[in-house]
Amino acid sequence: MTARPEEMASAVADAEADAARGPNVRQIVLATHNAHKVQEFQAIVASSRPDLLVISYDGPEPVEDGVTFAENALIKARAAASHTGLPALADDSGICVDVLGGAPGVFSAYWAGHAKDAAANLNLLLDQLADIGDPQRTAQFVSTIALVVPGDASSEHVVEGVWPGRLALAAAGGGGFGYDPIFIPDGQDPAAERTVAEWSASEKNAASHRSRAFSELSPLLAAL
Repeated sequence: MTARPEEMASAVADAEADAARGPNVRQIVLATHNAHKVQEFQAIVASSRPDLLVISYDGPEPVEDGVTFAENALIKARAAASHTGLPALADDSGICVDVLGGAPGVFSAYWAGHAKDAAANLNLLLDQLADIGDPQRTAQFVSTIALVVPGDASSEHVVEGVWPGRLALAAAGGGGFGYDPIFIPDGQDPAAERTVAEWSASEKNAASHRSRAFSELSPLLAAL
């Protein structure tokens, strides 16, 4: 059963409060107000840095006026690092559909308008591809993660992870968020393919675009 957003937010806040009291825990801020992303990042980070606590960003949202994932990730990470004084991570991610020339891309969160309505975004994308069949429904989830370390030893790094697959003809599954219900990752048994929304959280965290980007980021986090 999928937890309600308010339950997830409460669980993340409780975990942050409990872990923050630990003497050997180091905090790193994730530049998002999205509790789903905080939870997902914490699960990924914990696999290699269990002493690193991912906390949510409580500051104002910067204007994301970049035209690439990397530009927007850096904008958000710089804002979070400046606001908190902590090392900051920011993920700019989206779904890139080949037949649409890589769109929605950086506009994934706003595809159906600035209300950032995930269901409307998903339904609009399905409608736009309604007459397109396989094998022209190929797509990739892309995650670009920026790490900004403030202070005297300030530094900036950007890594990218790509998760190839294709779009389903209809949404399926109750897990995940965003475009997960219509994304079918490559590499599955053709007779038992599932959308990401039908995967468990642990399956997704082991294979996702964010996990792939994080594998490139791990050596940098080890130096924190």
